[in-house]
Amino acid sequence: MTDMMEIMQGDITKLDVDAIVNAANRSLLGGGGVDGAIHRAAGPELLEECRKLGGCNTGEAKITKGYNLKAGHVIHTVGPVYSGKAEDSGLLSQCYFNSLQLASQNSLKSIAFPAISCGVYGYPIKEACKIAICTVRKYLEDGKSSVTRVIFILFSSKDYNIYEKYLEEISGRLRGC
Repeated sequence: MTDMMEIMQGDITKLDVDAIVNAANRSLLGGGGVDGAIHRAAGPELLEECRKLGGCNTGEAKITKGYNLKAGHVIHTVGPVYSGKAEDSGLLSQCYFNSLQLASQNSLKSIAFPAISCGVYGYPIKEACKIAICTVRKYLEDGKSSVTRVIFILFSSKDYNIYEKYLEEISGRLRGC
């Protein structure tokens, strides 16, 4: 399943995929970091559609059109604010799982994820990377998804290197993460 995953460094708003994932806040009305960048690149229509969604709870995901983005859709998910508690990892895993499920329900084939919760929400990148890659791998192993390509796109070279190293590490393993 790791052959369906790739790691890239760059700007998620420039990707030509079926859906990009927005690390959103609960209001879904834009914010800083990747959330603000996606809203700026998509244009004001994205904000208008998000206003109609009534927000989003942590771990859940909602889908909108991509508007001025190359991506046809934006899947908005709200990651946990890192507290160091056990439930953080479960909520972060739900973000990836629920985003993939929404993509599949909409017959999408390609999806790109940022490092959810790793910006202002403070999730340690190494832990978040393992949760992201393992959750996606387990989801794809089911074989019932329309998704055939998953990109993890990281803005910094430091984060890119962490993801690249971990994906290489688990690629040789037959089971589990």
